[in-house]
Amino acid sequence: MRLRKKWWARPEMEASNLTIINPSLFKGKWKNEFKNDGEIHLELGCGRGKFLCTQALNNKHINYIGIDLKDEVLIYALKKVVEAEAKNIRIIPMNISKIEDVFDRDEVGRIYINFCNPWPKRRQKKRRLTHIGFLNIYKKFLKPKSEVWFKTDDKGLFEESQEYFVESGFSIDYITYDLHDSGFTNNVVTEYEEKFTSLGMKTMFLIAKIL
Repeated sequence: MRLRKKWWARPEMEASNLTIINPSLFKGKWKNEFKNDGEIHLELGCGRGKFLCTQALNNKHINYIGIDLKDEVLIYALKKVVEAEAKNIRIIPMNISKIEDVFDRDEVGRIYINFCNPWPKRRQKKRRLTHIGFLNIYKKFLKPKSEVWFKTDDKGLFEESQEYFVESGFSIDYITYDLHDSGFTNNVVTEYEEKFTSLGMKTMFLIAKIL
């Protein structure tokens, strides 16, 4: 479904000190922005922010950055952050393909990728956030032994992503084809996950670690 343009969203986001409009200016300086030495975790494609806010409130010693392209979605994430008074979150409206310009070596401790676009056509697969091209970029700013947590309901994407991770120098330390029946206790349910789980769809999940 195509999102209706919200012309008021960008000005409202720019008015908030929780939104980072020019993130490349912060490369290598994110601890100065958060004013602490806490580890930084990213959610790539953070959507409306339920997952992001829940994680941040449950782990106040960690700093979280949510990235998404659409102002029409991010404005709702920002509202959740403000309402939750979560001071350990920043929001970045940007195309994730530019992420190499935003974070420096060893600056990020974990990445979450939740229900990203599966881009099923052959010519589209390089756009997948779990594709080898993206994984090699993430490795440039992830700390040694860092993890990528990946959830999807698309089996084709899930199985091909396993190959991408291994080829890119990650080990797969945990994997399940039915997260909600796996016994894994650290899952935070996203808006999308909540909706489609109620319809009987299974969530697949893996944790990949840099070797």
